[in-house]
Amino acid sequence: MRVALPDSTSLSAVRRSLRASLNARRREVHAAERAHAALLVARNADRALHLQAHWRIAVYAALPWELDTAPLIALAVERGCRIYLPRIDRRRAARGMRFVPMQGPHRRNRLGIEEPEGAATLGARWLHVVFLPLVGFDGRGVRLGTGGGFYDRAFAFRHWRCAWHAPRLVGLAYAFQQVESITPAAHDVLMDAMVTEEGMIRCATG
Repeated sequence: MRVALPDSTSLSAVRRSLRASLNARRREVHAAERAHAALLVARNADRALHLQAHWRIAVYAALPWELDTAPLIALAVERGCRIYLPRIDRRRAARGMRFVPMQGPHRRNRLGIEEPEGAATLGARWLHVVFLPLVGFDGRGVRLGTGGGFYDRAFAFRHWRCAWHAPRLVGLAYAFQQVESITPAAHDVLMDAMVTEEGMIRCATG
């Protein structure tokens, strides 16, 4: 028996509602709680993944209401990892995302996100681990992002089983951002794992 899937309009409405609810809750996290959670997440990520020297790791530059990545970046640098930050190229028709070494001058894009200005960039498939921001997630690895679709487009090649090299995708979140189920959109790229202040969650289908 074929199960009826929600149409794109109703799916978008459900996602908007869930996104608004979780974003409101994230903004209620006090600075001290945010700082403590960020330290725990960094520790949990290192314990679970065993960060290795010379790994190429992409990490997002956190906005004030997102889980802070500064402790994780510091720990990865200490481990000898090479750190990259995402940069959105809005001049390209596909509104692509590239990854740029963290060193050097930075600027804030029109979304307020800090981006490196360096000329050297790295394609998504050459990273070892990518730590992604998210608004919500479920145990299957479905990620609810901010709605821009940049990460989904950057890692769309993971949909193809013939992809010979693909990084591990790990979402970073507060534990309260986990929900029972998120209906995936056709373009969603599934996560391999999630790390919260409570530990790592290995996803069922990531």
